[in-house]
Amino acid sequence: MLDRIRSPRAFRTLINLWPPYLGAGIRVEHVSPDFRQIRVAMKLRWFNRNAVGTQFGGSLYSMTDPFLMLMFLANLEGEHVVWDKAAEIEFVRPGKGVVRAEFQITDQDLADLRQRTAGGEKYLPEFNVDVVDETGAVVARVKKQLYARLKRRTKFPIVV
Repeated sequence: MLDRIRSPRAFRTLINLWPPYLGAGIRVEHVSPDFRQIRVAMKLRWFNRNAVGTQFGGSLYSMTDPFLMLMFLANLEGEHVVWDKAAEIEFVRPGKGVVRAEFQITDQDLADLRQRTAGGEKYLPEFNVDVVDETGAVVARVKKQLYARLKRRTKFPIVV
């Protein structure tokens, strides 16, 4: 998707219309011009409440998926395969009102990935993302693991 969408505004618009996010009330609020920072929010609504009236845990996790993967793909110029490999969520306190998650990748994150995959090896970087409420209190902690490697080249060249 990001190989065709280079505008942060277009990306934000399209992802906000994506049915899983639209249905959960998840909104991308900000995408930096270089796709290295993204902020996502979710208001507590009747359709994303759990049985006790707080943010549904599945929606809290959904807020963090698949942004890190997409951010890396947007910054790696099509030379790498990047997937979400694993995730773990810890619910810290009930989510009430508006909750947010912010994602950021750095020059060092990109350099590490390029260096560790340069010889064709896979790399499994881990990132921590906090989902916070309006006061900044942590509602959930999410640990994400990505899978990355260089794209494989054709083993048998085509001779014409």
